[in-house]
Amino acid sequence: MRQYLRMERARDLRQLPKAHLHLHFTGSMRPATLLDLADKYGVHLPDALRSGEPPRLSATDERGWFRFQRLYDIARSCLRSPEDIQRLVREAAEEDVRDGSRWLEIQVDPTSYAPRLGGLIPALEIILDAVDRAARHTGLGIRVLVAANRMKHPLDARTLARLAVRHADRGVVGFGLSNDERRGLARDFDRAFAIAREGGLLSAPHGGELSGPASVRDCLDDLHAARIGHGVRAAEDPALLRRLAARGVTCEVCPASNVALGVYGKPEDVPLRTFYEAGVPMALGADDPLLFGSRLAAQYELARTAHGFTDTELAELARQSVRASRAPEEDRRAILADIDAWLAAPAP
Repeated sequence: MRQYLRMERARDLRQLPKAHLHLHFTGSMRPATLLDLADKYGVHLPDALRSGEPPRLSATDERGWFRFQRLYDIARSCLRSPEDIQRLVREAAEEDVRDGSRWLEIQVDPTSYAPRLGGLIPALEIILDAVDRAARHTGLGIRVLVAANRMKHPLDARTLARLAVRHADRGVVGFGLSNDERRGLARDFDRAFAIAREGGLLSAPHGGELSGPASVRDCLDDLHAARIGHGVRAAEDPALLRRLAARGVTCEVCPASNVALGVYGKPEDVPLRTFYEAGVPMALGADDPLLFGSRLAAQYELARTAHGFTDTELAELARQSVRASRAPEEDRRAILADIDAWLAAPAP
C-alpha cells in the first residue's frame, strides 16, 4: 500500500488540468512586475512589497486586515494605464497555464481602477479587452467576476451589478462581494445580487473566512450564493456542511492565504479533508499570489502534502473546480476528459 501511495503521488500537479475560480486582480501580479511598475511611476513600496518574500500578515483583527489592505492598495496604485492592465492579465494567464489551469475566472472591482483609466465603464472595458487579448495569447479560457466592496455603500454595489450585467456578452460571468466580511451585512447587498442573478450572472460572494459559519449562511440565505469565496469556517457547523453538500454549493478554498492571514495556524489545520469527506465541492484557488507567495498548483501540493490527498482525490478536486466554473459545456467536457487522462497515465 505504501508503495502504491508513493506512485499515486508522483504525478506532476502542474500537469493536472484544473479551473481557477478564486484569483483577485491586483493580487495576481508578479512581484517583479510590481517592482517594474513602482519604479516606472515613482511609487515608494514598503519593504514588505520590495523584499521578494511574502509579507507576514495576520488579518484576524482589524489592525492586521488594515495592513493587508494597505499593501494591496499600494500595489494597485501601480496600475495606471491600459498597457499595465494588459501586462498584468497576460502574465497572470501565463502563470495559470504554467500551473495547469485551463479556465480562469478573475475577480475585479473596476471602481478601484476607474480614477486612472477614465471612469468606471472605460475601466471595465479596458479590463475586458485585456482579458480577451490574454486569452488569445495563451489559449487559456478567461472570464471575469465583477466584485462589489463590503466597505462601500450598497448603492455602489447596485451600480456595479447593472454594469456587470450589461457586459455579460463581453465576458463577465459572475458577481462577487469582497473585503472584510466583518463589515457590511450580506443582506445590505441583496438587491445588487438580485440584479446580477436576474441578468444571468453567478452569485459568488466571499464569506466564512474572517467570520464564522453565520457568514456563510448569510451568503446562502440573503445573496443566494451558488459559490462561496473561501467558506472554510463552515467546517465549524456540521449542519451547514450538510446544507452546502446537498445544494452543491462550491467553496473556493485558498489554503495558503488562509494560513498567511492567520485564519489557521498551519496548512494541516485548513479543513480540506473535512469538506471533502462531507461532500462539499471545492475549487482550490491562489487568492492573492502577490501577497501570499504561491500560485494555483501549490494549493494542490498542500492538499497532497499536508492532508494526504491521493492523486485520485486530487483529480476529483480538479473536476469539482471545472464543474463549478462558468466554462461552456464543450470546454468542461474536454477538461474533464483530460483530467481522466492525467490520472490514467502511468506515474513516473
